[in-house]
Amino acid sequence: MSKRRTDGRPTIADVAALAGVGAITVSRALRDPSLVSDMLREKIDTAVRELGYVPNLNARALASTRSDVVGVLVPSLTQHIFADVLRGIYDGIGHTRLHIQVGNTRYDLDEEERLLAELLRHKPAGLIVSGIDQNAGSRRMLEKANCPVIQIMDLSDNPVNKIIGFSHHNAAKAMTQHLIEVGYRRIGFLSGWMNSRSKGRLSGYVEALEEAGIFDPRLTNAAGDLGALALRGSWDKHQYSTPAMGRELLSELWNREPRMDAVFCNNDVLALGALFECQARGLSVPNDFGIAGFNDEDFMEAASPAMSSVRTHRWTVGHDAVIALRRQLDGEPDDERIVDVGFDIVKRASTDRRAQPVRDDDASAPQQTRTAGDDR
Repeated sequence: MSKRRTDGRPTIADVAALAGVGAITVSRALRDPSLVSDMLREKIDTAVRELGYVPNLNARALASTRSDVVGVLVPSLTQHIFADVLRGIYDGIGHTRLHIQVGNTRYDLDEEERLLAELLRHKPAGLIVSGIDQNAGSRRMLEKANCPVIQIMDLSDNPVNKIIGFSHHNAAKAMTQHLIEVGYRRIGFLSGWMNSRSKGRLSGYVEALEEAGIFDPRLTNAAGDLGALALRGSWDKHQYSTPAMGRELLSELWNREPRMDAVFCNNDVLALGALFECQARGLSVPNDFGIAGFNDEDFMEAASPAMSSVRTHRWTVGHDAVIALRRQLDGEPDDERIVDVGFDIVKRASTDRRAQPVRDDDASAPQQTRTAGDDR
């Protein structure tokens, strides 16, 4: 019988003896199950369960150039959009040796730098990082990380390694153009806290209106307006996406320009708040006022009226990021540094100003305008 560690825990040699295979075979199977046959993997898994064997990951990391950890940094764990991204990431991991370690930056660049430094101490197999607005310290660490780095949820001409996402500017411009096409002319922009992705959406909105000759800077409710809200104690950047905030921000815009006839919202939760505010004021959506959101969360189709939104492919972004990382770890060539998964403009009743009466069973059926990424 193989000797156990002095602390009484079973060793890899114990697993090998019980499974009737060599210790090297056990090590290979635990490192990457695809390297051994199904029969051997089942015997080794059975032995691991019977002995209660737990691999020493720290020792493995010290003995190799990297661990089996994929570090993932996202700005929020409460927003549905990042839950979809994480679901795609976990689905992409599959039955590999890799496992995920998630860090929540809370939209704080200093916290992102701290979490990144902590992850790098564990020599991760790879990193998946949301966004492109890292501070100088984080950018240096990412550039010097001895592992694949995949940035997600945005696009950049200068990614650290590879980036998978879509243009927030182009998506917002396309939705604003839709509002113009259906007859709205005094279109507001509703936003909470302005991060880099929000600024991209704002710039797309402005460009569409400027090209149409109808841009009015008074109709943008962005970061400058939030100073007053913060002084009243009504705004927190960690809770910038709530229906209550949507109602309050829309009221701020209406106080400034009562003739506003539509609003493009930085996200769907604010759009839902805008709908509640219209209903409270007795306004008909879309005839009196049009509302569009961003991300196309499930409740947008279930709302009454069903609400138009920019559909973003969050699961695809997360899944493709892991697949790209796995390919790099396997040494496969990857010359495509910038991957645009595109977006959809989903047109529903909340912006259908010219709609004709329809049957109840198709009243909320969305019309979609496809962009890049049609095959996804």
